[in-house]
Amino acid sequence: MGSNTVEELLETSIGVHFSRLHLDKVEQRNHEADQPAASTANSHREPFVIGVAGGASAGKTTVCNMIIEQLHDQRVVLINQESFYHNLSEEELAHVHDYNFDHPDAFDTEKLLYCMESLKHGQAVDIPNYNPRIYKSVFPARKVNPSDVIILEGILIFHDPRVRALMNMKIFVDTDADVRLARRIRVDTNEMARDIGTVLDQYSKFVKPAFDDFILPTKKYADIIIPRGGDNHVAIDLIVQHICTKLGQHDLCKIYPNLSVIQSTFQIRGMHTLIRDAQAAKHDFIFYSDRLIRLVVEHGLGHLPFTEKQVITPTGSIYTGVDFCKRLCGVSIIRSGESMENALRACCKGIKIGKILIHREGDNGQQLIYQNLPKDISDRHVLLLDPILGTGNSAVQAILLLLEKGVQEANIIFLNLISAPQGIHVVCKRFPRIKIVTSEIEFGLNEDFRVIPGMGEFGDRYFGTDDE
Repeated sequence: MGSNTVEELLETSIGVHFSRLHLDKVEQRNHEADQPAASTANSHREPFVIGVAGGASAGKTTVCNMIIEQLHDQRVVLINQESFYHNLSEEELAHVHDYNFDHPDAFDTEKLLYCMESLKHGQAVDIPNYNPRIYKSVFPARKVNPSDVIILEGILIFHDPRVRALMNMKIFVDTDADVRLARRIRVDTNEMARDIGTVLDQYSKFVKPAFDDFILPTKKYADIIIPRGGDNHVAIDLIVQHICTKLGQHDLCKIYPNLSVIQSTFQIRGMHTLIRDAQAAKHDFIFYSDRLIRLVVEHGLGHLPFTEKQVITPTGSIYTGVDFCKRLCGVSIIRSGESMENALRACCKGIKIGKILIHREGDNGQQLIYQNLPKDISDRHVLLLDPILGTGNSAVQAILLLLEKGVQEANIIFLNLISAPQGIHVVCKRFPRIKIVTSEIEFGLNEDFRVIPGMGEFGDRYFGTDDE
């Protein structure tokens, strides 16, 4: 069972159904959107949009809140379809008990689409602040900024195909009708001060027919169906794992399987924030750069081959583990790459480290100036060290030299702190078997071929040789 995918576990273990066809379409749509394009400093990464639909009182909000709670190291925003109810006219207010709030026409779908499209394109929006007691939106509106994850929740969010097309994952919360009715009675009588007769009359007149006519038919569009809503903790845990896997995959990782980006956390983002600050003190820049480099090195070592090994523990028991790769060396691209050598030595006792110096001639020209590599490097796995992958030209020259020395392409792991998409395209297309490990992928390169947002001239800042 350990080899099963999250989707298979969900299907076989807890009755959460993944639509294979829909997931395939999601992956195809995402892949088409991930094709290489010219990157600029104004480019952005689109958010991961999750739609959560289901009948009234099915537990949608509970499911959303549980997902948000578990995605604690991601920026998540929840948008409720109820915020986009049309304001009722005076005539509609006079006959409010005859108004069908569960009909698609009750929502301002055009405004919902506008807000979602804006968020997907990195623009902040004002979400209407709808007051269900007066049946109108009130001021001030809710300011929502672009986020890593957008959860759109509502009874009819799968009804309009244009809204569905915005979603990366569609979840339908499937709860028994009697349970939904009991919850609705409790909420409407306790929180909305409505009498039970009015609640039941509205349920039979509008809620149940709307569910049968408009909500239930959209269940077929769901990628995931959760029985029992928020009570299904195992389902939500596994869905969050699936979401985290997708969030952990940068768009380029879906194109190039040999590219690996270490999982982001608040700690990692905090360290990136500090070392990118132009006003950061030199000792802080070095300290937090070293911490990030150590994480990249450890992650890179995880891509090396291992052999099984058994040892006897102090208790006399047998422990079955793995043995480290013995034939290993590092190669730093002078000068910035030398900043990564100490972390590699701290992780690999007595490791041999070679050096390559490449002189940049203009924007694209590269000339090999110096090399000092282990004589038996062709028999080793090589960790190539350079904190910044920009245009990829220096990396290509270094890799070509290693291949010339007999190193197998599949035995090279290129480690860096930040990578520009242009450099990733150049290296991965030319050397599809090499592995790249980085801690963050940038927006791109500016007109001077400098990484944006970047962190400046890394070697100058690290070794204290800048103009200041």
